[in-house]
Amino acid sequence: MKTTLVITALCVSLTCGIAQASERAETGWEWIEQGALIVDVRTPQEFADGHLDNAINYPLSEIEQHFAKLDKDTQIVLYCRSGNRSGQAYQWLEKQGFTNLHNAGGLVEMQQSK
Repeated sequence: MKTTLVITALCVSLTCGIAQASERAETGWEWIEQGALIVDVRTPQEFADGHLDNAINYPLSEIEQHFAKLDKDTQIVLYCRSGNRSGQAYQWLEKQGFTNLHNAGGLVEMQQSK
């Protein structure tokens, strides 16, 4: 009985996580279709290995220098490998006063939702 409950809880948790992940990717595509700036915050090597069309590479480690010149109302879609670094970039940019941000998650997540 306990095993069944644990397995059921894990399945529900995974399903919710997948739904949330695909939802954020789908929202990312909606923003991109509206003309949002697409920012890949992965390393230059990761970017060179593959990225979304029209994306620019602003690595998380260099975030301050790249975003300093952007208007804080610019519509920006952030992504990385898994959504972790883009989440960090989102939080940092929000603290800097950027108001039109979306964390679309990871590259594979984005590619699979298109």
